[in-house]
Amino acid sequence: MWPLSKIIVFAVPFLVLGGGILTFFMLKKTIRTRLRVGKQLQEDPDINEWLVTFDWSRKVLYVPTIIMSLLASLAMGLVQMDVLTDSMVPVIGGVWFTIFAINFLVDEYEVSIKVLLILILCVVAMFLWLHFMGWVESFVHSLRHIGIEVDWMGYLLIAGLFSMAVLISYLRGLFYYVAITPNYMNIQTGPTETGEQVSREEYSTRVDTGDFLERLFGFGRIIITFRDHRRQPLSLLVGRIGKQSQMLESIRGKLAMDRHASIPPQEP
Repeated sequence: MWPLSKIIVFAVPFLVLGGGILTFFMLKKTIRTRLRVGKQLQEDPDINEWLVTFDWSRKVLYVPTIIMSLLASLAMGLVQMDVLTDSMVPVIGGVWFTIFAINFLVDEYEVSIKVLLILILCVVAMFLWLHFMGWVESFVHSLRHIGIEVDWMGYLLIAGLFSMAVLISYLRGLFYYVAITPNYMNIQTGPTETGEQVSREEYSTRVDTGDFLERLFGFGRIIITFRDHRRQPLSLLVGRIGKQSQMLESIRGKLAMDRHASIPPQEP
């Protein structure tokens, strides 16, 4: 028989979960999620084109690292079961570290095509210098001493941490988003009706895909600036930037009119 204190501690997570579910059903009719607004715009007969989007966390760029961490966790499990040899451990660690390093560079720096070409030329110049000095073989052999060994649980934990950051970003985007139509833009900043509607004359938009590596991952930025210069611009990191930029161009090029405005009133 557990003591009362242990029973209370054991019940706390279930009480919190139950309270969250109860709160959700109580506020279900008042919650304005991004998905619900998109459905409402789709059913509106006066609006043919719209865009509902949100700002992803830059941690979404670590999806390749998440996938590689899961594969590395599986591979390390096979090593422990003697399906793979122990010599594969540093290889797995090296491949994982390479992908993580590339992801880190994409996340940390804005790399244009010009900067990328300069980096490639610098690497080529370095290897030419090493070749001229006769040090290429020694340099390659020295890389073998960089051994990264993480067990399967460690790789799984890394994948879980990055996945949690991406999930939180997605959940936040359900309540913090912008809905753009030909006539107005709605800026939602909360789970209920907390938001602001801005007419099309009061803001302008542009698409920024200057970061070449971000664009390779399918991401880019939609930047919204306001006529009132006291307001800071909104910069949204969005996925499927090619499709979303086309939708944005089409929306901003049109003006939706109330379909009932052109119907003259009937005489009694």
